[in-house]
Amino acid sequence: MIATVSHLDTALKLATHGVPALPLREGKVPFRNCPACAKNACGGRPNMKTPGPCTCPAPCHGWAAATTDPNVINSTPWRRAWREAAGVAYHPGGADLTVLDLDNPAAIAWARENLPATRIVLTTRGEHWIYQGTMQGANDVRPGVDIKSTMAYARWLGPGTGTMTALPDAVRALTVKKSAPARPVATTMPAMARGGDCPHRSSAYLERGIAMAEQRIAAARSAIHATVYGVLLAVLSTHGRCGCLTNAHIARLFTAAQAKGETLRHCTDAWTNARTTLGL
Repeated sequence: MIATVSHLDTALKLATHGVPALPLREGKVPFRNCPACAKNACGGRPNMKTPGPCTCPAPCHGWAAATTDPNVINSTPWRRAWREAAGVAYHPGGADLTVLDLDNPAAIAWARENLPATRIVLTTRGEHWIYQGTMQGANDVRPGVDIKSTMAYARWLGPGTGTMTALPDAVRALTVKKSAPARPVATTMPAMARGGDCPHRSSAYLERGIAMAEQRIAAARSAIHATVYGVLLAVLSTHGRCGCLTNAHIARLFTAAQAKGETLRHCTDAWTNARTTLGL
């Protein structure tokens, strides 16, 4: 019999190389939050660089659960997840990487013509081009092209081939034409044209609104897509024209949505659609 490498073994090997790993369930999505984290009452894990207060031992909070700690990866709650896992993912931004996800031959041809060569990993539909360096991730920056770096996860499909090169400006420029999902909302909107302080800058008011939005997403039992879109629309309608929102606020909403099974692509689409509806 040929020995196979388990998802747990793969994650532990990634951790030794400084690559934060997490388990994926069927559908290539992270595991849902455990009951203690279901409504983000734990405080969440909003940022890999400045971890939140959550000390839950389970792989909760989507991409933010990714870790290089072998004791966590090999712990009892994680072992239960590994037994059910359909694959392994990693947080590119946590390893100072950016993944250019090329979904079809046309996208690959475009990359070969316009971008510097780097390490390449074959995927089921195309290729992952991996660069050294981080940036805000974004979906659909070009037809068939997604960017996965900070606040995102990518499937681990092997180390790939080729020499990794530095993240080029040409890749960073791909997000200029289309807003990334977790960038701060512009602060020079019409509502502020009169000058003066934003009426919503009370930290308590904003915090209460974000917490309620997280709870609404967490409480949804059906129509998750519609719920996430409605929540983002409501948040933007209140705070989208005054610049109150920050990366951390938007990351919390994306994390809550991903904990309910939403993909980063769905979150990004909902965010973009909400901004378009409101003319932001």
